[in-house]
Amino acid sequence: MPTELKPTIPPGTLAATPQPTLTTADGELQLRPAESSDAQAIYEAFQDPALRFWHARTMESPQEARTWIEGTHEDWRSERAAQWIVARAGDGAPLGRMALRTMDLLEGLAEIGYWVLPAARGRAVAPRALATVTDWALAAGFHRVELLHSTRNEPSCRVAEKTGYPLEGTRRSSALHTDGWHDMHVHVRLQNP
Repeated sequence: MPTELKPTIPPGTLAATPQPTLTTADGELQLRPAESSDAQAIYEAFQDPALRFWHARTMESPQEARTWIEGTHEDWRSERAAQWIVARAGDGAPLGRMALRTMDLLEGLAEIGYWVLPAARGRAVAPRALATVTDWALAAGFHRVELLHSTRNEPSCRVAEKTGYPLEGTRRSSALHTDGWHDMHVHVRLQNP
């Protein structure tokens, strides 16, 4: 059904160019599209019990990770999502993932998702990468960028707060995890607050 709304970001705008590689303000981290060589690191990330708990998904093999990587490139081309591998700028070693896991170009809405490998935790990887992707998303024309996390996931709450995502509210019993339903904090950054 047609709409009278003009898209916040015209369809085709993002897909018209390759997904960008981004660099954090300090130059230490690079956010790049996933490559097939990242499959082993992605597979190993999903062997971490904490990551599996908060993300409620599994990765059964490096081949499944390669299939996931191929899907991330299709998501960019179809303007559904944008996934980046967070890597050390010096050697390209994967440290985590940062994503606009959903993108709605009509309403200019994106939702952030991320994880950090166990060995890279506690080194401000997530806040630096989050700030970089948020700046890119707002500059690309997104009006609203949301970050949702379980109210029990205190580290994610600290990442949101460190990165200037104020708490907007709580969605009660809105996400199913392996141990049941969780309330979710909603943190938001707006293009023009």
